Amino acid sequence: MIVNPLPDGWQIIYHRAHAMLAAQIAGQWRRKDAPPRLYETIAAISHHDDLEKEWEENNLTSAGAPRDFTMDAETPYELLQKHLEGALYRGRWVALLNSMHLCRLNQSAKGKSAEADAFLKQQLENQKQCRKELKISKADVDKAYAFMQWCDRLSLILCQQQLPDDERALEISKGHDDKRYDVVRFANDLITVTPWCFEDDRFTVNVEASILNEVKFADNASLTESLKKAPRTILEWTFVKDEKLSMKENSLG
Repeated sequence: MIVNPLPDGWQIIYHRAHAMLAAQIAGQWRRKDAPPRLYETIAAISHHDDLEKEWEENNLTSAGAPRDFTMDAETPYELLQKHLEGALYRGRWVALLNSMHLCRLNQSAKGKSAEADAFLKQQLENQKQCRKELKISKADVDKAYAFMQWCDRLSLILCQQQLPDDERALEISKGHDDKRYDVVRFANDLITVTPWCFEDDRFTVNVEASILNEVKFADNASLTESLKKAPRTILEWTFVKDEKLSMKENSLG
């Protein structure tokens, strides 16, 4: 889960909710420049964090605070394999992109254990077989995965409150078209991406966040119970094509 501090508690965004936000962003992409198999790719983006089940996990730090996902231990490979098997229920394309994602996340473990090497080797073989069965080139699959990464990254920037102040630009990453994209938040809180890559000139995306009014918890069971009962709020971000539109909307407000 994504954990952001509040003056008297915590803002919690579940990883599945972050994935849904990434899918919303993907759905706004300009259609004529979209990657292959756009709708299946959006499904893969939406479900790529289905492995995360915060209410069933230990998410407490040694200090008694909710643990941010950046502090998580490595997930056992058998659970990663089950996640990919579950993705097959949605189709080989979804499973293929999820496999590529897990390979990227676990690439640093290569050479450190026989289990890691076996998992990564098997995934590469599975990916090759999927591409063959789906009759799609590796180049097209790589484009779709780059798109998935881009949407995932922008969602994390929003969820982790990483937008810079003073209308400074932050690089998102290179897109599937190999272009660099930056995100900027204007003084009126509207957001733009340059170069503009979306279908509409203005749109809004959102994510649900749970609010915990306690700073410290006695044990993981207490945290889980508080998470289940926590009030939720909707966080929204409105994107506009350019600064002129931002200024116009600000004057109308």
